[in-house]
Amino acid sequence: MSERLRLAVGVMGNVASMLLYAAPMVTFSRVMKKKNIEGFSCVPYVLALFNCCLYTWYGLPIVSYKWENFPVVTINGIGILLEVSFILIYLWFSSTKVKKEVAKMVVPIILICVATGIISTFVFHEHRRRKVFVGSIGLVASIAMYASPLVVVRQVIKTKSVEFMPFYLSLFSFLASGLWMAYGLLSHDLFLASPNLVGTPLCILQLILYFKYRKNPVMEVEPQKWPDLEYNDEKLKQEEKKDQSMLVVTENLSTKN
Repeated sequence: MSERLRLAVGVMGNVASMLLYAAPMVTFSRVMKKKNIEGFSCVPYVLALFNCCLYTWYGLPIVSYKWENFPVVTINGIGILLEVSFILIYLWFSSTKVKKEVAKMVVPIILICVATGIISTFVFHEHRRRKVFVGSIGLVASIAMYASPLVVVRQVIKTKSVEFMPFYLSLFSFLASGLWMAYGLLSHDLFLASPNLVGTPLCILQLILYFKYRKNPVMEVEPQKWPDLEYNDEKLKQEEKKDQSMLVVTENLSTKN
């Protein structure tokens, strides 16, 4: 019964994480449409890639015992594909200077992941020691990933506007973090539960701030002054209305002429 419950929670965690990893599609559809990164930060996607690489390795039979953490492998494997796609799109539409800055972040992360794989395979010869080694590095990566939205949280508190903190992104983060925390506890695996013990309260904080400030008027702030992620739905709607109003004015002027 406990094994079935653990597997069920893992499957639900996969679904929630899939929604979370797919959320930046809104950002990158906008980037491809405008052919401009508009000052969006690549840091969250690089950190997410780092986290996915480490936990994919952690869940494989080389580190974990057989396929005990198969749900961890599947979702993080998908996460690697999505994050690599997002980073490549970001690089395609960014300037040479920005490309170099991203490369300075990505290359060390790749080297750390490769070194982690080599050391865990050839230095440690027991699953327990391998899990402790890889899990410890993964723990740091996960906390860094969950901490990255704190810049947005600070801006929300400062401006009392949720313009750049979309509801669904915060909701999916909360669901994914809560479910993986439950999965880690059911698996008696602190390296899966611990990062989410940090992530879940942060996600709850984001939701509380959203419901507190969601009715406040959207402030006009240039996108490049903000750190990352998607526009809020309300902001997009306002922009669409603004564009439609300008179109109507233009048509009226043309008619008068």
